[in-house]
Amino acid sequence: MKLFDVYPLNNITISRALGSYVWDDQGNQYLDMYGGHAVISIGHTHPHWVKKIEDQLKQIAFYSNSVIIPLQQQLAEKLGKLSGKTDYELFLCNSGAEANENALKLASFHTGRKKIIAFKKSFHGRTSLAVAATDNPAIVAPVNETENIVFLPFNDTASLQEYFEQHGETIAAVITEGIQGVGGINIASDDFLQAIRQLCDQYGSVFIADSVQCGYGRTGRFFAHDHAGVDADIYSMAKGMGNGFPIGGILIAPHIRPKHGMLGTTFGGNHLACAAALAVLEIIEQEDLMKKAMVNGSYIIEQLKAIPDIQNVRGRGWMIGFDVPDAIKDLKKVLLSEYKTFTGEAKPNVIRLLPSLALNKEQVDDFLQRLREAIKFIQTANPSS
Repeated sequence: MKLFDVYPLNNITISRALGSYVWDDQGNQYLDMYGGHAVISIGHTHPHWVKKIEDQLKQIAFYSNSVIIPLQQQLAEKLGKLSGKTDYELFLCNSGAEANENALKLASFHTGRKKIIAFKKSFHGRTSLAVAATDNPAIVAPVNETENIVFLPFNDTASLQEYFEQHGETIAAVITEGIQGVGGINIASDDFLQAIRQLCDQYGSVFIADSVQCGYGRTGRFFAHDHAGVDADIYSMAKGMGNGFPIGGILIAPHIRPKHGMLGTTFGGNHLACAAALAVLEIIEQEDLMKKAMVNGSYIIEQLKAIPDIQNVRGRGWMIGFDVPDAIKDLKKVLLSEYKTFTGEAKPNVIRLLPSLALNKEQVDDFLQRLREAIKFIQTANPSS
């Protein structure tokens, strides 16, 4: 048997990781500026995280949600404290797509409505409703297609208001990322997020803040949407939540009430996942990682803007993007092959930086040096460009 070939792979086998570095099976060290799609929030194999999982594994790894699991309540309390959403309630699942599935389903239960507003260049996952609300027809199977999703222009308050005025009584929810990740690091403006909040209040719709990639302290606030000074009705979370251990969840405002059987999951909130997620929050708090992300992220944005060969530097904290002109279109590949640096991308020409929140200033300067050298490498190899 062979693997189902759906991933374009770099010819690299990572065998070890620590902090902001990974090593391949040939012994080469790489600087990790991508964190496996923004998953590594506290650094690879952080010793506290490892010990927390090991200790839990020696007690019990799994039992279903048919019994009391105290770790779930401990996680909820710590999450409420760090996020500031102390009066919200937590439902645990396994991934970002699953978190958004449950958020959309819950919004429909709560309102009794079907229509969902999503936005151009959005990405919410690859499962049923989540992929239907994702603006990429290439990954939407015929069975996922639905007339219940409408895509509006991102950051266009006027078109949002117009749609609500025409269809407000049918809208179950508005779902948006605080910063679009796969879409290219596009920041939702404060005015736009505030308009979503006001219109959802006016028409009785649910505001879903997709925080799967832009949450968990990555932007210097716990949720990227917090920069606009608004509270959503549901926050979806995953990626950085477990630092690589699969876990997701939604935070649910107190006016949305549960009932038995409304949502469910076999593996969500299991003992090992909760132990991993608790360790992440403890490290974020103890090492003041949200502040570090804000400070170092602001520093690198300033430095990147001084590099004339790249364009349109934007982002917040450790969620940063910049455009790569055609003359250096192979920059991501060269950074990896020649300068042993992992970065991300958004098609067609955006490099994304989503490293651990613990990345320090020395490592930032190291990356900037590698970036400048990679640009020179390309320009020297292609002098006509």
